[in-house]
Amino acid sequence: MTQPHETLASKGLFIDGCRAARAPSLKVASAGFDCYTSDTMFYFTRSAMTQPHETLASKGLFIDGCRAARAPSLKVARELLEKFQKEFEKDPKNRLAQNVCTKVDLKDLCQKRTSQVDVEGRPPSNQKVTGRCWLFACLNAIRVPLMRQFQLDELELSPAYLFFWDKVERSNYFLNNVVEMWRRGETVEGRLFSFLLREPLEDGGQWHMVHNLVSKHGLVPKQCYQESVTSESSRRFNQILTSKLREFAKDLYTLLAKGSSDADVQSTIEQMMETVYRIASICLGTPPTTFTWEYYDKNKAYNRLGPITPLEFYEKHVKPVFNFDDKVCLVNDTRPSNPFGDTYTVDCLGNVVGGIPTVYNNQAIEVFMQSIVDSVKANEPVWFGCEVVKRCELKRGIFDVDYFDYEALFGTTFTLGMSRADRLIYGESCMGHAMLFTGVSLDADGKPVKFRVENSWGDDTGEKGFFTMTRDWFKEFVFEVVVDKKYLPADVIAANSKEPKVLPAWDPMGALAH
Repeated sequence: MTQPHETLASKGLFIDGCRAARAPSLKVASAGFDCYTSDTMFYFTRSAMTQPHETLASKGLFIDGCRAARAPSLKVARELLEKFQKEFEKDPKNRLAQNVCTKVDLKDLCQKRTSQVDVEGRPPSNQKVTGRCWLFACLNAIRVPLMRQFQLDELELSPAYLFFWDKVERSNYFLNNVVEMWRRGETVEGRLFSFLLREPLEDGGQWHMVHNLVSKHGLVPKQCYQESVTSESSRRFNQILTSKLREFAKDLYTLLAKGSSDADVQSTIEQMMETVYRIASICLGTPPTTFTWEYYDKNKAYNRLGPITPLEFYEKHVKPVFNFDDKVCLVNDTRPSNPFGDTYTVDCLGNVVGGIPTVYNNQAIEVFMQSIVDSVKANEPVWFGCEVVKRCELKRGIFDVDYFDYEALFGTTFTLGMSRADRLIYGESCMGHAMLFTGVSLDADGKPVKFRVENSWGDDTGEKGFFTMTRDWFKEFVFEVVVDKKYLPADVIAANSKEPKVLPAWDPMGALAH
């Protein structure tokens, strides 16, 4: 301060409590000044220093950065803080409160991905209030090579188109299952027939069921068959069609009990299916038999494809870059009754009569992970089925077994006490959701640490629709992956040709379809 009358505030210096704050009323009245302290302020004048060489520290005062306090008080404060911290950490409820009140930055949590497909699907897809995840995950996988092929920044294939045909085909599949129940001698009160009647027409599905739909009916861009209110919120539609199918099941079973001929039974099913088709068309809209697709590529050039049928579109443009016939469906079923290296199917699970059956190739979790790493490195995303609700933070998009501290909240352990196999046996785990792997983080040994996941719940969950999954979560809750056979060892491919063991219709391996 060059002049005696200048204030600390005029120099931008301030002290408030132990922290500096502007104090306009504080003035230096003379070259010498005194020191004063209170609980809320610290200030000083030079007259307190009897010798020019005396410092604030020699008076028991010091300034550390912008902080000033008496040394003895600071020592006590540190001791108290240490005590407070120890007391805080003793109570697990404090950790719970800390978790609730503290925000987690997803970017701080996620490691940089070692490998990621060079093109990720855009825009984020949204299955809305439906169980169509299996369709969305597959269409999200298909659109990636198509975006490269057609030089597009964004592309959506129509989930409503496949949804329409799944409802029609699955209704026919159910009616044929009613006939099969009669031929097997199953009664309406029996467990199998009762199970089929409980859920004759759900939204869920399996990989091979998408394969059946696309192989028979093809694909269309979303702009050529848009979503409807019913396709985005299917509950009421399902209730109406389910009631009709149960009515048909009763009529059909009565007809069979009378000893009607196969021709009469087939004719009756055809009449029933005409009603099903009418209901589906009214609720969802009639799907196109041909379409013309107009689009602008990433260079803003106008393009036009068509007229073309949906099946021609798949055969000519999709199949060369995404061939369902080359895909292998792997599961990791650790139940003792289902050894690795064998194949399995689920009784009465399907959607197209005469279509490709659902067949699972049971392999170790290490085979799963390596096939995903190899696929993503080759710019191919991977469709997978998992249990989604356990240890998942939906808003931030985090799948992590250690993310939640239930023990602190409830005072009892909520560890994964049961093995993966026991959770399947006792109904604690099952496949309930399908998504897409698009990236993976590797450790120094080349082993997966975290996975990047594309979901179908819109862009207001996760990181604009993308989630992060830890390796430990993967090992506990991922049950199924679909990869190209070129990324699998010869023995795994060979196992796919084995005769599959038939699991009961209610087995958890079929849960994704319900």
